[in-house]
Amino acid sequence: MSGTPGATPQLPLSLRYPPDQRLESFVDAPPGAIAQLRALARESGADWLYVEGGPGTGKTHLGLAVCAEAEQAGRRAAYLPLRAAAGRLGDALEALDRADVVALDGLDAVAGDRTDEVALFDFHNRARAGGRGVVYLAAAPPAALPLALPDLRSRLGQCARVVLGPLDDDGRRRVLRDRALRRGLVLEEAAIDWLLTRTGRDLVQLLALLDRIDRESLAAQRRVTVPFLRRMLSGAA
Repeated sequence: MSGTPGATPQLPLSLRYPPDQRLESFVDAPPGAIAQLRALARESGADWLYVEGGPGTGKTHLGLAVCAEAEQAGRRAAYLPLRAAAGRLGDALEALDRADVVALDGLDAVAGDRTDEVALFDFHNRARAGGRGVVYLAAAPPAALPLALPDLRSRLGQCARVVLGPLDDDGRRRVLRDRALRRGLVLEEAAIDWLLTRTGRDLVQLLALLDRIDRESLAAQRRVTVPFLRRMLSGAA
């Protein structure tokens, strides 16, 4: 790839942020949450947000969606999974200082590491002073994280909070229908019901399974029916 030596390659938006993960495709967001996230993505000076929720509630979806929304508005965005930067967070955050909007996913991964927390505290203050937008994503509220730095807890607590809950079965059906539709995959209602009753209700696992269904149905040139799913999951498809 040509370009300035050492420069970060600029990937197309479609490669950096999966097209399935957009603000408009998020199911059952709390009232007003999508408008808050869209404002943060598009407007300088919008409220910073702290999005909390358990596994499978869609935090990463929203973090990636905010970045995609910001870039569509012509702003520079950056998404950082904190687990990947744990132990060297200062360097990772310094690389984000030119972004207009930053999504920091997985605060839990660095909570308790004083060095990383100091780096995050310093980044928070730099970003505030620079007029940038930040969305934090975590499994628990600031008060419940095992943070070593009280000042960081205080800063996080000043963000507007968005609390995500688990989807019910109707919400999971809507997510599966939407993801299938975006792939051009015909997923019969009976097949969705069968998946929910026979393969568990964890949304992350269901979406990973949908990726497999998409690949295998395309390879077999078959419609996604309950018999097809039975054969596929038994290894006979």
